[in-house]
Formats: sequence, structure tokens, C-alpha cells
Amino acid sequence: MLKKIVDQITAVISTSPGQGDTGQDRESAIRLATAVLMIDVARADHVFEESEFDRVLQLVESHFKLPPEDAAELVNSASDEAENLISAYDFTSILHQHLDDAEKARIVGMLWQIAYADGELDKYEDSLVLKISDLLHVSRPRVMRLKHDAKAASSH
Repeated sequence: MLKKIVDQITAVISTSPGQGDTGQDRESAIRLATAVLMIDVARADHVFEESEFDRVLQLVESHFKLPPEDAAELVNSASDEAENLISAYDFTSILHQHLDDAEKARIVGMLWQIAYADGELDKYEDSLVLKISDLLHVSRPRVMRLKHDAKAASSH
């Protein structure tokens, strides 16, 4: 089932304008891929706390400029997909191919915010965000700055 979802996302994103792609389908696919990675980070320590869920919801709503009900629907869909996630590679490769460097860095920044949402960074969360940032080809110095910023923001 996960392979089918990844194939659908890839097909939507790969559709050239004029082949029926409205731009909305592409954006929806990018949103889902991003949200799945967010949920995966939140669950990396095997505890999906309410503070992490709330932070994912808040970030999805603000980053994608979605109304609360649409953000909740996206997070719930992403949560279902993340249940069966074996590897982040499929989703990161989609994002790497279709986003610019600044957007990929924003995603990594959000992942750090989720990792720190419960007030502490678990070693599994840390490892997963670093792995995702490598797969997105975000430079290590930038990743460390984003990590530092998320940690500082979480302590306020």
C-alpha cells in the first residue's frame, strides 16, 4: 500500500503542466510527503506525545497556509501513511527533486521543531532528522544552525 501511495505522489509531481496537472495536485503531493516525514520524526522515539501532534498540526497549518480542518485531515492521512513507513527515502527523494534549497531547509527546520516539541531531543529523533537532511542534501552547517534555532525556541 505504501508503494502505491509513493507511486501516486511521484506520478502527480512528475506530471508536466498541460498533462492535467493543476498545480494543486503537485502541492498536495508535496504536502503529504512533508507531513509523513514530520510524523515519522515525531514517532521516532516510539512515543507520539500530544505536544508533538499539536506541533505537527500547527506547522502544517502555518507552513502550507491551510485552514485548521484541512491541516487536521492532512496530518491524519500522513499519520496513516507513516504507520507503514519503512524508509524515508521515497518521500525525501520526491522532495529533493522538486523543492529548492531554501524550501528543503525550511522542512528540516520544521523537523527539528517537532523533535524538540516535547522539550527534549531523543537520540532516535536526532538521528532521523540528520538522515533526512542528508537525503534532502541540506548542508551540515545549515542543519546544525536549524537544530540550534529549534532548541533555543523550544526552551522559551
